Amino acid sequence: MKITDIEIMELSTPLKKPFKTALRQTSVSESIIVKIYTDDGQVGFGSAPPTAAITGDTIDSISGAIVDFIGPAIGGMDIEEFEPIMHRLHGSIYRNSSAKAAVDMALYDLYGKHFKLPLYKLFGGARRELESDITVSVNSPEEMAGDASEYIKRGYTTLKTKVGVDSKLDILRVKSIREAVGMDIKLRLDANQGWSAKEAVRTIRILEDMGMDIELVEQPVKAHDMEGLKYVTDNVDTPIMADESLFMPEDAFRILKLRAADILNIKLMKCGGLHNALKINAMAESCGVECMLGSMIESKIGITAAAHLACGKLNITRVDLDAVDLMAEDPIEGGVIVTGSRHAIPEEYGLGIVGLK
Repeated sequence: MKITDIEIMELSTPLKKPFKTALRQTSVSESIIVKIYTDDGQVGFGSAPPTAAITGDTIDSISGAIVDFIGPAIGGMDIEEFEPIMHRLHGSIYRNSSAKAAVDMALYDLYGKHFKLPLYKLFGGARRELESDITVSVNSPEEMAGDASEYIKRGYTTLKTKVGVDSKLDILRVKSIREAVGMDIKLRLDANQGWSAKEAVRTIRILEDMGMDIELVEQPVKAHDMEGLKYVTDNVDTPIMADESLFMPEDAFRILKLRAADILNIKLMKCGGLHNALKINAMAESCGVECMLGSMIESKIGITAAAHLACGKLNITRVDLDAVDLMAEDPIEGGVIVTGSRHAIPEEYGLGIVGLK
């Protein structure tokens, strides 16, 4: 099964309502779709969204990296030479993690098809279904409480609440949501780097004293502020999760060595795909640290790849894969079966993606 061609195209899908965080706002899901062809007629699917505020990647940079660097580096290689292919992929260009992730998942799709296995079984076969949280975008306390209540009516039992814009107002946001949904709903906070270390500690302690029962707080400080992340982790009772501080396996090594966070949030677009995600999870598991599998506002192809990995590994104990349910329509045929918060993995080989509708 030799690689003969790589094709890319742009895909844009409207969201049900604008997605707002401390870093950015968007009303559409944009992605580059990758199709890798082989000499035996197989096609592998991958995708990557432009998330410039987080990864630095744009539509043009993703396309350029694939066409000018990654494609020429892996063209003609045999899928059975998987480790050499991954070596070529990651050595073809510096950074450009989203472009690498899109090609990586298409290669894994082909790998699963070649050996006639769905990827979750290739990764370990821990489970076939997942339950995702859903994101409550940062808005006024009243609007966020209303959105949270609507999600609970739709069957969600875990909410990821965006904060980090104004710590005093953030406390009111959390209080309003907790009062609206009650104490039986899991509540996660994501500050998206919006607080300083001391502000984070002060805010989290207030929420703890109020009895808000927060499951975890994600990336309270700037991505580069590893010392600040550790300071927050060491000075609150609530578990702290690293997100933007974690891109590559070497970042995971540093976080684990410093004990700078309690949980790691792996995103394929940050780490360059499934190959590096497996390395990060293995390191974390060796250190007794659980992982979450997260996502960007991206196509169902990327969500499917992340779901396969999460279903393969027991150490991935949480998922944040709500992007499909945030979209006004689903243009992808096949892949993960999303029913509200439930994500079920198909039994087809590879990712189980059929194509675009």
